[in-house]
Amino acid sequence: MSESGEMSEFGYIMELIAKGKVTIKNIERELICPACKELFTHPLILPCQHSICHKCVKELLLTLDDSFNDVGSDNSNQSSPRLRLPSPSMDKIDRINRPGWKRNSLTPRTTVFPCPGCEHDVDLGERGINGLFRNFTLETIVERYRQAARAATAIMCDLCKPPPQESTKSCMDCSASYCNECFKIHHPWGTIKAQHEYVGPTTNFRPKILMCPEHETERINMYCELCRRPVCHLCKLGGNHANHRVTTMSSAYKTLKEKLSKDIDYLIGKESQVKSQISELNLLMKETECNGERAKEEAITHFEKLFEVLEERKSSVLKAIDSSKKLRLDKFQTQMEEYQGLLENSGLVGYAQEVLKETDQSCFVQTAKQLHLRIQKATESLKSFRPAAQTSFEDYVVNTSKQTELLGELSFFSSGIDVPEINEEQSKVYNSALINWHHPEKDRADSYVLEYRKMNRDDEMSWNEIEVCGTSKIIQDLENSSTYAFRVRAYKGSICSPCSRELILHTPPAPVFSFLFDEKCGYNNEHLLLNLKRDRVESRAGFNLLLAAERIQVGYYTSLDYIIGDTGITKGKHFWAFRVEPYSYLVKVGVASSDKLQEWLRSPRDAVSPRYEQDSGHDSGSEDACFDSSQPFTLVTIGMKKFFIPKSPTSSNEPENRVLPMPTSIGIFLDYDKGKVNFYDMDQMKCLYERQVDCSHTLYPAFALMGSGGIQLEEPITAKYLEYQEDM
Repeated sequence: MSESGEMSEFGYIMELIAKGKVTIKNIERELICPACKELFTHPLILPCQHSICHKCVKELLLTLDDSFNDVGSDNSNQSSPRLRLPSPSMDKIDRINRPGWKRNSLTPRTTVFPCPGCEHDVDLGERGINGLFRNFTLETIVERYRQAARAATAIMCDLCKPPPQESTKSCMDCSASYCNECFKIHHPWGTIKAQHEYVGPTTNFRPKILMCPEHETERINMYCELCRRPVCHLCKLGGNHANHRVTTMSSAYKTLKEKLSKDIDYLIGKESQVKSQISELNLLMKETECNGERAKEEAITHFEKLFEVLEERKSSVLKAIDSSKKLRLDKFQTQMEEYQGLLENSGLVGYAQEVLKETDQSCFVQTAKQLHLRIQKATESLKSFRPAAQTSFEDYVVNTSKQTELLGELSFFSSGIDVPEINEEQSKVYNSALINWHHPEKDRADSYVLEYRKMNRDDEMSWNEIEVCGTSKIIQDLENSSTYAFRVRAYKGSICSPCSRELILHTPPAPVFSFLFDEKCGYNNEHLLLNLKRDRVESRAGFNLLLAAERIQVGYYTSLDYIIGDTGITKGKHFWAFRVEPYSYLVKVGVASSDKLQEWLRSPRDAVSPRYEQDSGHDSGSEDACFDSSQPFTLVTIGMKKFFIPKSPTSSNEPENRVLPMPTSIGIFLDYDKGKVNFYDMDQMKCLYERQVDCSHTLYPAFALMGSGGIQLEEPITAKYLEYQEDM
């Protein structure tokens, strides 16, 4: 059945449920797949005992495998398993169904994924999906549920010529439904088919005998009490259950059926108690609704009081500004009138001109004395012009920064619950984001809510919320080359603390590229020490040089010891990160093409004979001679707690401008399609250096060490990583 058909059928069934036309008991919650949120289709039993659709398991594995292990993928991590997953192509599904399927020899397929039901990681083992049992019992119940929901919709005969007739029975051996006439034709008397088992019309055809997924020709006849799953006798003799305690299938059936029946009888016997508790829950829901409305009204009252205070302060401030404005304008008006009086034929000047016309000396002197003083005063003010008032209202700017901060932290009364603090040192982002926070032991909360959002300059995005029981959480499916804000708040009962201070983290510019150090290609075990996990290498060069020192007479040329990643890159955008130990003397990191690596690794390693030095500058991707050409490799130098920027014709080549403090963690971003490589400071996700690189061949992560040194690859953030951090 197509996906659209299943969805329409599911909607039809849900509509009948809503109308109360389904006679089967209300068990629909138990029949919904936790991954696709639809009725189960061919459910499989996971190791954690939860069931999930067969197609959902395949989509989960393909999604996780494409997100973390596909070295050629240009896309970021896929959607969360809790959302409806995009349907993969059939050839991918067929590949993942084959035992031992592997994408390539260096990247093992993904068999670990979080169960959508309990969120715990489940490991399917080497056989993957083929090692899971099909839940025929659940499948039968779902089929009965479907039939009860679509009682008016008949199951049609599979063999009739159009138009098909309504079927009257289904053959479990043929896995088909028949009308009476077709059944007689295809199951004639006296033949083997006449002995087939037939039932009423159904679309659920289950095998008569349950076979072992590990040994496909053996039937299930025992039950492993340790693993809690059916097994065959070969599993017990020499398989994974050889040392486990097993019991016969009949005994397990009898024991489990007795326990289940007893528990069901107990629940049925407590039906009145359950009804009483349901009534109590209904009352609590009503009380919660009333209390919630009351809390809303109280919150509205508090905010209205704040609005009243703000309105009062607003009115007072505006009144003060208006008064000051009026006073200043009056002063300016008076001063302007005085200056207008200095104009000819107006004001003071006009009056003085009229006084000069007086011919009586006594009268003139009597009037002119006071007039002269006014004229002198006006002359002095004209010489030193000074406005009567200030035009600026800087003293009337309202400072609301503190109040804004307080209002931003406005929350519910926490009854003394301290605000949790995000631990910036233990929080990081790589392929996923790991957020750690701590809370005082005396205020240990019942749960926490972690909020995060993508920071966008254009608009304010809403916060995503995740409820967490512990004090750390891994957040997946973040967009590449983005900035995210994180904050957390604590809950104790129904009381909530204010939110913590926001933590800003920057995601890598491309999907994380997973690889390990290659222990075969060019690895010099005399000078380099590789750990068992192949994610850390140390240089112990020096002792062999001391042993050979007695043969050194004139000169000596040393060389770098190279080690590369075990996986190459042929397309797409990729990012990886690592840490260089602070005690390292000289380390080079970057990328190199396969042909250049062959040239380097074929070079002789005679430590006592002068020879061409691999990093002498003769063929270096960081030297002046290569400014304008795209080289098949790019390496930068790190050592003595410094990061050295290679010389460039477009920037200053002074030593003080090219030497930076060594970052705690260094990232490399390779855009194969554009032929560009960037070096990043992982702490701030800041690009330190960018250069073109020749991508005509396969490129590998390349590292080189000389003298004492160490390189540690960043470990991808997974659920196991989180458990390790908690143990630490």
